[in-house]
Amino acid sequence: MPRLKKPDYRQRLAALRKSLNDEDVDFALFNDQPRLRYLCGYTGSNGLLIVGHSRAEFYTDSRYTTQAKSEVKGAKVAIVPGDLLAQLPKIALLQKGRPKVAYERAQFSEAQAKRLHSSVPNALFVGLEELVAPLMAIKDKTEIATIEEAVRIADFGFEHILEHIRPGVREHDVAAELEYIMKREGSEGIPFDTICASGPRSALPHGRAAMRKIRKGDFVTLDFGAIYDGYVSDMTRTVVVGKPTSKQKRVYEVVRRAQAAAVRASRPGITGQKLDDVARKIINKAGFRKQFGHGLGHGIGLEVHEGPGVNPRSTVTMRPGMVITIEPGVYIPNWGGVRIEDDVVITRSGHRVLTQSEKKLIVL
Repeated sequence: MPRLKKPDYRQRLAALRKSLNDEDVDFALFNDQPRLRYLCGYTGSNGLLIVGHSRAEFYTDSRYTTQAKSEVKGAKVAIVPGDLLAQLPKIALLQKGRPKVAYERAQFSEAQAKRLHSSVPNALFVGLEELVAPLMAIKDKTEIATIEEAVRIADFGFEHILEHIRPGVREHDVAAELEYIMKREGSEGIPFDTICASGPRSALPHGRAAMRKIRKGDFVTLDFGAIYDGYVSDMTRTVVVGKPTSKQKRVYEVVRRAQAAAVRASRPGITGQKLDDVARKIINKAGFRKQFGHGLGHGIGLEVHEGPGVNPRSTVTMRPGMVITIEPGVYIPNWGGVRIEDDVVITRSGHRVLTQSEKKLIVL
């Protein structure tokens, strides 16, 4: 496995502090794992990070003492008992004056948000839509290299699994073998439940592997990913078992052309909405407007779904360093479906496709 450069957490915290200035707040509060890992390197499942303009403090419980002291960068580590949110009234940083404390609404439940607002009487808690997400959307060279390794593992898994897809094999067994071989190759786990959907079930965009046995003539759609050093990959390929029909060839070719066109159009300056439209126009013109119901793609990184959005409503402009999926599909109920998905990094001059697996129709 490649030896990758360590992230620059000081730089990430400096960028966050600039956002604190822009939002006119004194502190920011985080407790979700992806953001804790992004900002300070912590990989455990229980943590609370408070970042101010000049200092940061990290809180966890005694189960993670050694891990936190080893991993956390740029913040003072404190080991406390019990519920971490219950520690807020005891934190000295929040007791001076009337500090404004920001948190991202999506990362706290409604009950947790209520606790925040009542926990420190002298503090003003402010729920924001975004704070770290825009920073996480732009990957540095280390992050891109890490994602590339996760992509390589997924490509390896796809090449391997083709030998196991045949009539009589259950979808569930294909998914299990695919996950096993990726872990053998270095994946830390799977970022989402592996999709293996065959025959009519391939018309289900989220058709997770079932006990159905693959049959001759089936489309088989595989949507899966790997995790390397916390970062994920996400790819989809659709293959056919046995000689394809003319309809199968036509539907596959429509999706392949739409996917290829969207990949070619990926570049700095284009919005997620316009990129989505490139693929959607091709699918609509082919007569499958109602059979493509989801967005073209999404960002990936420490989470399998993060910014930027690539869909009909996305006004986000693509910027160098963004890593997105391009995954159009056509799904015909009670017949089958096709989806093709690559991971693509936006570069200064255009784009670079990370996923290397074959996109021509593979006949098994």
